[in-house]
Amino acid sequence: MPVRLLKIIKGQSKTPLPSHLQKENLQHLQEGCDHTNKYIQGIVTLSYPLTKLGDGTDFFKIVLQDSDNLSSKINSINVLIYGQMAEDCAKIICHGETFIVAGFKVIKLPTAREDGRHGCHLEVSEEAGSTIYICTKSGTTAASETASVSVAPKYVYTPLNHLKDGTIVNLYGVVKFFKPPYISKGTDYCSVVTLVDPSNVKLTCNLFNGNLDSLPKIYKVGDIVRFHRIKIREYNGQMQGITSGGFASLTFDGTVGAPVVPRTSSKEYTFMDEEQKTIEELRIWAASNISISGPAAKLSGVQPMLFFDLTCQLVGKAKVDGSSFLLKVWDGTRCPYPTWKVPVEAKDLEGDKVLLHQLRDLAVDILVYDNHVQLAESLKIGSFLRIYSIHTKQASADNEDVSHIEFHLHGGTCYGRGIGVLPESNPDVKELKAFLESVDLAGSLNMESMCSMDVDSTFGSVTVLTDHQDLSNTELKTVTNSTAPQQYRIRAKLRTYKPQKLHQSVKLHCSKCKSLQEVPDRDDFDFILCGSAGTASNPELHNTSWYESVTWTTQNQQQREITIHFVKHDEMLQHPEDTLIMIEGGTLKEIWKLSKRFKCVIPVRSTEDDLELLDLSAPFLLQGNVKYYGCKQCSTPKPMKNLSFLAAEQQPSWEPTEIAQVLGIELLQYVFIMKFTLVDETGALNAYLFDYEKFFQIPASEILTNDFLQQKMQMTMNTLCPPGRKLGDLPWLECFIKSYNVRDAMKNQVYYQIFDTTVAEDMV
Repeated sequence: MPVRLLKIIKGQSKTPLPSHLQKENLQHLQEGCDHTNKYIQGIVTLSYPLTKLGDGTDFFKIVLQDSDNLSSKINSINVLIYGQMAEDCAKIICHGETFIVAGFKVIKLPTAREDGRHGCHLEVSEEAGSTIYICTKSGTTAASETASVSVAPKYVYTPLNHLKDGTIVNLYGVVKFFKPPYISKGTDYCSVVTLVDPSNVKLTCNLFNGNLDSLPKIYKVGDIVRFHRIKIREYNGQMQGITSGGFASLTFDGTVGAPVVPRTSSKEYTFMDEEQKTIEELRIWAASNISISGPAAKLSGVQPMLFFDLTCQLVGKAKVDGSSFLLKVWDGTRCPYPTWKVPVEAKDLEGDKVLLHQLRDLAVDILVYDNHVQLAESLKIGSFLRIYSIHTKQASADNEDVSHIEFHLHGGTCYGRGIGVLPESNPDVKELKAFLESVDLAGSLNMESMCSMDVDSTFGSVTVLTDHQDLSNTELKTVTNSTAPQQYRIRAKLRTYKPQKLHQSVKLHCSKCKSLQEVPDRDDFDFILCGSAGTASNPELHNTSWYESVTWTTQNQQQREITIHFVKHDEMLQHPEDTLIMIEGGTLKEIWKLSKRFKCVIPVRSTEDDLELLDLSAPFLLQGNVKYYGCKQCSTPKPMKNLSFLAAEQQPSWEPTEIAQVLGIELLQYVFIMKFTLVDETGALNAYLFDYEKFFQIPASEILTNDFLQQKMQMTMNTLCPPGRKLGDLPWLECFIKSYNVRDAMKNQVYYQIFDTTVAEDMV
């Protein structure tokens, strides 16, 4: 019951206040403090006319004076009342009456006041769970009565293309750009957010609050926000949003399919069932209309002269000088370049000294400047951060020959520069924590120690020859001046290689037609699966002699039907880890989950007579983390009933090569394709690496889905071609190369390929 009239007889209320409430002194009110069981009491000295906000919400403002402290400099406060409570209070409040309020919110004003009123105001509404008691003297009303009941208000949300100057509205929007909260020129925190919605109109909002937690908790472009009571004004022909009295926000993850969980520091808020539909519709719209950046970069992928966002854990911090501050962070990966260590006194460095020593080769120093310093100083060791727009610079000290990488977070807020603290419930933090826990710190230090040695003096070569030991070394000048085809043993240094982004080196190769193709991305697979989901499963193909079938319908709006066929052995189902399954109507996410549970997964669809494979642009088989593809040109797909021959074997192995053979598929093999620029004292040449797994001792089929193998490959390349080193300091590689001719209509060209060579075991 939010508004109650209390009858006063001989100076005492006939109905006492709830026993758990305690009176709060006006002087003690502060934003951010807990006032849950407190109430404020005063005399109404001024009231304003009842008005309606832009969304139709009633709004009523009064000035409350503390009658117990009339001599104090601060003896009155503004009270802002919203919704039904505003309408009720406007009907019954008179000047001079005693006004009591509990369940209020304390909001700090953006500017200091000089009129004797408090630097904060109170916000009161049903949404906040407020209760108002108005004390009337005997005779002014018949009896104590309830003026209204607590009802959750229904809000109207304005599309961005319907905003008007001077209105206060509620709205939903998708974040297209944002600046993390920073200290403004005054004492408030400020955040800038640019929103869009399906009306294709853009709105930039400047949000201010003295309490950092009261600003929207936005972590990335694509997040969805709900703003209540934001003021709209026109500036230079564009609509802008600014915070107003009663401003409140909720933030949601904008990822399609993510849980709809609001981020807010408020303990009280309304969220109606129909709003969940609004969130889901905005997610779907944003997925195809907003350019959302991919995952934040990792330290292992940084390059000089780069600006990037980093999700990391803070392990140390220190003050450097008045305008800069040091943050030591790690993300479990290693920067491929030597990194700058900011000189600070050990006594000034906060953090676990043992952990800092363990992470000395994994943690990097980030120097933050100017307006970011105050926030950096307040960060807690161990917290998880997203640092936006870090700048990597390549530099070298006057007394150093080898350059290093420096990490800077420059002052200002251009391009969204800033620091955000992520809660442990954030999905990116959960993923990072799991990865950090898997890092072998002891092994990491040993690898780094090995890589930091003078490789040239420790090893004769960082590569090993696996055959043809009778061949002697040939200078590169002799190789390039000789006719092809021939084979050579060479000793050279790796000056550079392509591609620098190592995942781009993985291709699919057909050994029959010799074609090469890119590995399809998950979107291609997802598109094919969505297309096949429209084909209903044929019940006549269920439960044959060699497989059992199970069908169910999803509970979401699409009412999608999924059928799984479990292949049997000796007419019996096997343990999941030994079982091949065929699935109709599954999504990419569902198929990935099944592939981790069952030996093999084959996506199929029904025809009139049999099950068949999908388009060969999609993988025909998934086994663990590996997707197997077939060559469209060389394959002649056969019906799935041919698998029954493998199922009838005494111990079916379900090897991909055997499955491909019985299904008429020419299996594509994952290969590394790279170009090495090799040099010695006599010349240089480009040699191509065409390798399945021998050179790196890493299967090309697993590199795209295994973070550890990607780290291992990056470390290997950093050993073969250490970043930042002069040519004379690079290690030697002993390789076999063969020359061959490629002819076209115009000319004959000689190419070189590395073969029968592997990276030394000590290197991997």
